[in-house]
This record gives sequence, structure tokens and C-alpha cells, in this order.
Amino acid sequence: MATFGSKVIQFNRELSFTGPLPDHIQVLNPFQNNPEINDISEKFYNKFYNDENPRRLILGINPGRLGAGVTGIPFTDSKRMNDVCGIRIESVSTHEPSSVFVYDMIRAYGGAEKFYGDYYINSICPLGFITYNKKGNWVNCNYYDDNELIRIMYDFMVSSLRRQISFGIDTEVCYILGKRNAKFIREINRKEKFFRRLVELEHPRYIVQYRSGATEFYLAKYLDAL
Repeated sequence: MATFGSKVIQFNRELSFTGPLPDHIQVLNPFQNNPEINDISEKFYNKFYNDENPRRLILGINPGRLGAGVTGIPFTDSKRMNDVCGIRIESVSTHEPSSVFVYDMIRAYGGAEKFYGDYYINSICPLGFITYNKKGNWVNCNYYDDNELIRIMYDFMVSSLRRQISFGIDTEVCYILGKRNAKFIREINRKEKFFRRLVELEHPRYIVQYRSGATEFYLAKYLDAL
């Protein structure tokens, strides 16, 4: 019988989008861009998801270039992978502010083993994006920042979510990170009826960037919701 973890590993290995994108946008796919990342994914999901137990789903926006867009593990940079999860990434070194908040929350919840035993985190779009800014640098791009990107990726996002639910997701409730993300997912859920209930939480990036002085408040809010 396939475990929850083995289903995630297979999903990640097959994760791909080959359709046309706007000229100024590129896809972040660590599972194709870095040979080490599939091994990291296998170690992580075999360590924390090596069972057939159901999990509740937490959905972010899309992977960032310093977090899951590099490590393949949502809201996890290379430092947290090594220091908290005990899995070393040799090929990259990243610091993602969102992962700091998420792992503070995980620690307060009871630690990585307990948290990942209850929850599975991914994003409504499991592939990330980068775009040029006005200075000519590549920066993170959220799927909802570009209407054409939403149109192009819509079917991919819905089919990816449907497949992940089949891993063994408890569909009683889904936790959504970010206000604009929640608005979009609510529209999908009205059509597809994936979840009975949706709970919106502030996105970790918003918290660390704009509400860092209220971190304890948001940690308590997360823990109360979860």
C-alpha cells in the first residue's frame, strides 16, 4: 500500500508545466532544475509522512525563490531543513523569512514530527514564478499578480489540488494563507466543492514583513485555528 509520503514524492517527481507563459515570467521547478532536490523530497516525505494517515491541508500561494522554489519543501529553506528537519542540502544555501515564522509555529505546535503528522503544506500553485522588476532583477511573482498567468495556470492548479487531495487529505477544512489567495481558492471551492470549510490566515510573509512586532499574536492565532 502506498504511503502518504510516497504519493507526495511521486507527485513532485512528475510536477511539470510546459505550456506557454507570458514573456516576462519564468517557472520555478526545483524538481527539474536541481538533481539533488528529488532526493531531498524523498528523504523529507519518507521521514515525516511514512504512513497512510490522513492530514489536513494548508495552502500557500506558490513557491518562492528562496524557499520551496529551491528546496522543494513548502515554507522550508535550507537552514530549517538542516537544523529542524535533520536533512542537509549540499547544493544550495537559502534563508526564507516566511520559513522562520512557520517553523516557530511548528515548534510551538509540538515539533516537526507532530505537526507533519497532522498537516500537509503545499500551495494552490505547486510551481513558483519569477519575473523581472523595474531594476532588471528576477524577483518572486505570485500567480495572482498577472491575470494572464491566472488564466494559463488555472486548470493546472485545479488538477494539482485534486491530485493532492487524493493522497489522503481530510476535506473537512482547508487552511489558506493570504487574503488574495483565499479569495481565489474560495472561487475554486465554490465550483469544485473540494472542502466543507475554508479558514483564512495571514500569510507568513505578510506577518514577518509588516507585522513582525505582533509575531506572538499571529503564532497564537495560527495555533488556535489549527
